[in-house]
Amino acid sequence: MLTHLSIRNFAVVKTLDVDFSLGMTAITGETGAGKSISVDALGLCLGERADNGMVRTGAEKAEVSAGFNVKRLPDAMKWLEQHELSDDDEVLIRRVISAEGRSKAFINGTPVPLQQLKNLGQLLLSIHGQHAHQQILKSDSQRRLLDQYAEHPALLGKVEESYKTLKQQQQHYQHLLQGQQQRDDRSQLLSYQIQELDEYALAEGEFVALETEHKKLSNSQTLLEQSQISFHQLYEAEEFNALSAVQSSVDRLSELQEHDPSLEPIVTMLTEASIQIDEAAGELRAYTEQLEIDPMRMQNVEARYSQALDLSRKHNVQPEALYEFHQQLSAEFNELVKDDSLLEELKVQLGELEQQYHQAASKLSASRKKAAKSFAKEVEQHIHHMNMAEAVFKIDVDHHIQSSPNKLGLDIVQFVVSTNRGQALDNLEKVVSGGELSRIGLAIQVISSSNNDIATMIFDEVDSGISGSTASVVGQLLRKLGESTQVICVTHLPQVAARAHNQMFVTKFSDKKTTETHMICLQESERIEELARLLAGDTLTESALANAKELLQFSNS
Repeated sequence: MLTHLSIRNFAVVKTLDVDFSLGMTAITGETGAGKSISVDALGLCLGERADNGMVRTGAEKAEVSAGFNVKRLPDAMKWLEQHELSDDDEVLIRRVISAEGRSKAFINGTPVPLQQLKNLGQLLLSIHGQHAHQQILKSDSQRRLLDQYAEHPALLGKVEESYKTLKQQQQHYQHLLQGQQQRDDRSQLLSYQIQELDEYALAEGEFVALETEHKKLSNSQTLLEQSQISFHQLYEAEEFNALSAVQSSVDRLSELQEHDPSLEPIVTMLTEASIQIDEAAGELRAYTEQLEIDPMRMQNVEARYSQALDLSRKHNVQPEALYEFHQQLSAEFNELVKDDSLLEELKVQLGELEQQYHQAASKLSASRKKAAKSFAKEVEQHIHHMNMAEAVFKIDVDHHIQSSPNKLGLDIVQFVVSTNRGQALDNLEKVVSGGELSRIGLAIQVISSSNNDIATMIFDEVDSGISGSTASVVGQLLRKLGESTQVICVTHLPQVAARAHNQMFVTKFSDKKTTETHMICLQESERIEELARLLAGDTLTESALANAKELLQFSNS
């Protein structure tokens, strides 16, 4: 509940500190005195937009603080704990607006972004403005009020989730569908290119091996001739060959090393050279024996090598990359085939998702229709007590299964009313007068407020257009609501103010230079005087005072 409100340099208020109690509190005062200042200040604490026009003239900044006790508000306490802003059972919200229009927000002394202020504010109190009645003329507001009364967030969440999934898949399907012609053209080109490369069937690493073999076969005659000459010079020449020359040197130097031991390393190296020449000659002989000049193999290699070069030029890739290019084209083609297959799968899946959405929307619609009956019955009972005894109030819920899906379901919710016997039911804006709309709107707000967990309800002149005995019933309704919820009502009706458990008076003072607004809590005698003023005007007569006293006693009996 709201426990305290502190205002500094806000609009026409220089300094204002107000404590609030449980039950119903009425705020009254002269027209233009600033009765709605407290409501506007609380709106800032809920995260509403601020501007420099809210700062009192001549002041550097405006500051608004609101204290709440959240002991009986588990959702608010949980939110505070989750955001590490908890401070026992108390919450202090502070908002500071500079003369330049900059704004800062604090929760329990910690700076917070404005969105967090809005999120917490929704769990602490709700404000019903004097223009709220006009909102119920809109179909969207009517649907929202019905959903709030029905208390079916799980059904709403299921419909929204189904809609988002369906919408996402529809977008995916449309994207694939739009690109189908491009994919078909690309598939045809890839199919031709892949077929050509498949027929050539170049293996991984084959081109490098092919290129090596091509060079070898192209120079096979030279390789054979030079290898044979080298073998002859190393091993076979009778007059002189490398192996005989080295071995002869080894024999001579071996005899001489007896006279000079320093020749031993040289003899060792020449001996090793002799062995290596002998081994090299053996390898060279084997090489020449297996080296063949095969014209047919040369022709085949030449043809395949040339075809690889032609394909690489045709596809504008390096010959060494031709195999990888082939694999890339095949992978791309397979993906295009998958997309076409996916298109068919998505089409089937969309049908299933649409069915799931319609099932969720149908369950939501059934819940709305059920709630509409009891909601309409309660509204009708309330307005009967507000001098609309002949009125009939209904809520139509039309389920349009052929409509395009949306996250709120497929229902059109419409409040319809008949204010006189024999009159056909019709939309609110076509039937009701301003006063009748105020009564219906107030009944809906009272019912909606009693069905939520908000501990504090603010009503800002929602009783406009109401008077007489109807005003007394309105006051009775708000008092009854105040027995379970803290109700703060800005009003100009004595019948409503008299029903309050507490009453505050707003007055305006001017010294011809500046204007200030003050708010004071009235004692019983002061309440009688204020009620008399509301009944008879500024001139307080004995008769007006007596009527006010009687009204106060009757309202609290």
